[in-house]
Amino acid sequence: MSVNRTRPAGRHDRRGPGTVPPQRMRTPQRMRPHQWFAERLLAVLSGQRPVHWMLGHTIGEAYDQLAELAPGTPLRARGARPVVRQCHGAQPAPGVVEACASIAAGEQVRAMAFRLEQGPDLRWRCAAVELGGATSGRPVG
Repeated sequence: MSVNRTRPAGRHDRRGPGTVPPQRMRTPQRMRPHQWFAERLLAVLSGQRPVHWMLGHTIGEAYDQLAELAPGTPLRARGARPVVRQCHGAQPAPGVVEACASIAAGEQVRAMAFRLEQGPDLRWRCAAVELGGATSGRPVG
């Protein structure tokens, strides 16, 4: 006799396949602008997304900076997928956020700094991006 189950044995929640619990969803509305941009910049600089993915999200020289940095995939790591470990932003003036993020991939940690500017349409855009050198995630000494 066959048993028709709607979920795998041992599973007690009622979510269907492919659904994400609401508390774990990360949408632009729930993230601060600098956190959202850190994730997008990481995707481009690790080779997960093409540079033109940032076309509507950059102003000034930022797109040129990305186009220059991205071909070398400076945030790509062998084996481990890079992630934003920490991201901090400061607002030195209204409509401006200067942010820094630490990007970790395995034991490698890189620094990324970027500037966001809010346009008259209230959308945030990246105005500059810089990368720091690679360091080991292990304590020194």
